[in-house]
Amino acid sequence: MDKDLPHSLKLVTVWLLLGAAVFVAIQWWQHRAQQTRFQVSGGTLEIRRGDDGHYHWPGRVNGRRVDFLIDTGATGTAIPAALASALKLEPIGSVRSNTAGGVVTGSVVRADIELQGGVKVERLHIVALPRLGESPLLGMDVLGKLHWQQRDGVLRIELTDPR
Repeated sequence: MDKDLPHSLKLVTVWLLLGAAVFVAIQWWQHRAQQTRFQVSGGTLEIRRGDDGHYHWPGRVNGRRVDFLIDTGATGTAIPAALASALKLEPIGSVRSNTAGGVVTGSVVRADIELQGGVKVERLHIVALPRLGESPLLGMDVLGKLHWQQRDGVLRIELTDPR
């Protein structure tokens, strides 16, 4: 029995090391994929469509890191109600919104948005929706102020003032 313990321990150790190596490799691959999906060069930001078919723009809401889902069909920016609660954003009103899942009632809150690449919007009115999921939606209230075009799976946004 004593001879089995060291062999079993060796086997468990090998499997744990193998699992750790696979985990690190997957994390590296995901990080690398994120880097190639989002690039800033010469005043132009390029976001490549993700594996899920959507464009994602890393940013912050009142300093908290989030991954915005770009939604050109959304009039305004929306965040999950749980995020608004975690950030202690005070409701300043309520609104009924037509969403893909039907009509929902949300709270209107105010927050600062910071998007990777240097785009900032302060004190933006945002709708906090109870069943939004994890990803905040970046709507046309922000996108409409930017010069952008989408082509061949790449969203290009001009970061420099065109004047």
